[in-house]
Amino acid sequence: MQPQTGMEEETLRPQFLALGEGRRIAYLRRPAATDARPGLVWLGGFMSHMRSTKAEFLDEYAAHEGRACLRFDYSGHGQSEGKFEAGTIGAWFEEALAVIRAATAGPQILVGSSMGGWLALLAARGFAQSAELARLAGLVLIAPAVDMTERLIFEKLSQASRAALATEGCCLLASAYSDSPYRITRELIEEGRRHLLLDSTIRSYCPVHIVHGMRDEDVPWQHAVTLVEHLAGDPAVLSLVKDGDHRLSRPSDLALIAQAIETVVERQ
Repeated sequence: MQPQTGMEEETLRPQFLALGEGRRIAYLRRPAATDARPGLVWLGGFMSHMRSTKAEFLDEYAAHEGRACLRFDYSGHGQSEGKFEAGTIGAWFEEALAVIRAATAGPQILVGSSMGGWLALLAARGFAQSAELARLAGLVLIAPAVDMTERLIFEKLSQASRAALATEGCCLLASAYSDSPYRITRELIEEGRRHLLLDSTIRSYCPVHIVHGMRDEDVPWQHAVTLVEHLAGDPAVLSLVKDGDHRLSRPSDLALIAQAIETVVERQ
């Protein structure tokens, strides 16, 4: 193994962005070899982190292509501070905008996985509202869990779990990705309703490429079709992986994600 260069060591050492309410957001930033190509920004999923398989792949891909790459942990996730139970879609969305603004320059391709796909669309809308569309080069959404707090969590809760939310303020949700159940709070559900997108037309303001597995048991592939139906005025491509699950972390899946990035670049 070759010794790490100073730049490589820097990309593996987290930096921190201090926000209000005692939040310090950890992020990893890979500088670009040239500013001529859009950078990549990784937005991870619910209870995921910036050193996951897909996030590491994205960083390696960026290094190979000479692109900048930014990845970070939401509060209550990974190396960032805060309690997971205190998190909301609005807080994580705010953190995403803050880190992108602080740690990137020039146009970026937002690569959002699961919940990160929802946050990527919210970020695109946020940049449009603040006249920062120059920051957007494209969106690559991997099994995007748009409106997940309502359509993929609350609507599927049992009556007992809904009663626990109402009386105790939280309920437990079993997960295939953790030995312990996820603690779902009433605030997560109720605050999430302020950010729902699928009740109206959605704008991405840039090209979109969605990659979704047809064996996804967490976010059904039909959810991606619904998203495409709601996107208007912006080019969108949907790639379905017949034997793909929610993780989409096999070498063939990762290669398809890299192709999706290149497709978005070509459609600019």
